[in-house]
Amino acid sequence: MVSKPKQLLAELTHPGPHEVLRGNLALVGLPGVVFTPRSGLGLPAVAFGHGWLQPADRYRQLLHHLASWGIVAAAPATQRGPLPSHRLLATDLLTTLDVVTTVRLGPDGISVDPAKLGLAGHSTGGGSAVLAAAQDAQAEKPRIRAVATITAAQTLPPATESAKAITVPGLHLAAEEDLVAPAVGHAEAIADAWGSDDVQLRTLGKATHLGVTEGRHWSQLIMHGKPHRKTQQLTRALFTAFFLTHLTGTDKYRPLLEADVKRAPIEREEEPAPLT
Repeated sequence: MVSKPKQLLAELTHPGPHEVLRGNLALVGLPGVVFTPRSGLGLPAVAFGHGWLQPADRYRQLLHHLASWGIVAAAPATQRGPLPSHRLLATDLLTTLDVVTTVRLGPDGISVDPAKLGLAGHSTGGGSAVLAAAQDAQAEKPRIRAVATITAAQTLPPATESAKAITVPGLHLAAEEDLVAPAVGHAEAIADAWGSDDVQLRTLGKATHLGVTEGRHWSQLIMHGKPHRKTQQLTRALFTAFFLTHLTGTDKYRPLLEADVKRAPIEREEEPAPLT
């Protein structure tokens, strides 16, 4: 029996069945954090790009949530200065995936399937995730299978240009009250340029640019917005549904991805081309 979208949303809002371990990427030469299920072989993995000036710990619960649902989630803590290189952060995201697919994770020998890799990010970290996916798309054997962003911001080089080269599914969450990276010139523009027909844009109601972040940070003094529990919950649920669907092949959560959600309606969804 197929579950209704509302039921699936309620299910994915709560932590998953896996006990979660936290690790430090610095042990293998790359500053950052990694969250994994306690055990599992051939797991999917996602590398997450932090927003401008944001420490990776501001996404701790989001990464923990993904891991509780069986997804290895890692976030490099590089390019955190006021003038970061978006291109280098994109490279670090791909390096993070290299690390989690080749290094032994956890005491029980957790492994990641190199055919189940995704990218995600917030703000300019979302833009860098787009740059990384475009870079991967040009490789002889592309590895990235899905990309998700929350309040994605334009980058240098432009994420909108890079988006044209991406042929894997994309999910972009914009914030209704985002004064830092309004959807029209950022998330919406990236979704419009997406190279795959499988792309979706949703607007999170009553959300600001920093709504997905957790805890307090001095950057809130110079940037509009603050952590918002409902934004965090919706992001966790939608990201989890998206990555479980596109990285593991399950169709269980597809009804949620195809439905409007309260405070997260679908604004744009590419329709398949009509048959001729």
